[in-house]
Amino acid sequence: MTARNGSEQGGIAVSFEFFPPRTPEMEEALWRAVKRLEPLSPRFVSVTYGAGGSTRERTHATVLRIRRETGLEPAAHLTCVGAARGEVDDVARAYWDAGIRHIVALRGDPPEGQAADVPHPDGYRFAAELVAGLKRVADFDISVAAYPEIHPEASSAQADLDNLKRKVDAGATRAITQFFFNVDDYLRFRDRVRMAGIAVPLVPGILPVTNYRQVVKFAGTCGAGVPAWLAHHFEGLDNDPETRKLVAATIAGDQCRRLFREGVTDFHFYTLNRADLAYAICHLLGLRPRAEVAAL
Repeated sequence: MTARNGSEQGGIAVSFEFFPPRTPEMEEALWRAVKRLEPLSPRFVSVTYGAGGSTRERTHATVLRIRRETGLEPAAHLTCVGAARGEVDDVARAYWDAGIRHIVALRGDPPEGQAADVPHPDGYRFAAELVAGLKRVADFDISVAAYPEIHPEASSAQADLDNLKRKVDAGATRAITQFFFNVDDYLRFRDRVRMAGIAVPLVPGILPVTNYRQVVKFAGTCGAGVPAWLAHHFEGLDNDPETRKLVAATIAGDQCRRLFREGVTDFHFYTLNRADLAYAICHLLGLRPRAEVAAL
């Protein structure tokens, strides 16, 4: 699906992920980030969904505001944790009726305090079932998650790959990877994905590191590896945010440039509701605001 004002420059397309704000101040920060990145004409922007659907209303409100007030193509995250199928289907229909055509379909994390996911007795058990259910509701463009370093709950790499194939066979149109730092992990995974007959775009998820300790925490919950060299690069910078930004942009920029040399042309940025690093990395990739491109 093409964004309403989306475009590609130099064969590169990008998308950005945000999370719904919890306070008026966070909403202002989110909106500044959205408006800063809008001129780059991303293919879409996605809005996350809290564990157990805890941010459902805020996600919905944020997605609708993006639809109403920008030229961007919003994608709503939707999970199946803790909800009956009819409830999930109703949410999907509300999105469709509001003009939202893109869903990021995830099983989702269990609610806070619950160690493991326990499917709702009348709910979708897995992301593949959710994808199939969404396709019955309407002809959504559906993105799903992929794990270059294996989902932490998967019994094996092959089982994880089989699950991705089930999601694609159910109707997913692209897979967005969990963040990673070793490019070789993505490249090996891409080879395995293609050998398995999965042909949809495999979009690398890029997380610019603004807070090293926070990234270590994120990685522990999603099975992503944090290489020793990354810790070395951020050593001694706890109280130096400006240098951290420069280091983060350099690392993520190098990561993206190497991926591009390996044939990757789509990139998905986990922005954490901050635009500066994602904007800088896009600039390094050759993306420019529409007005600048038109003036050339």
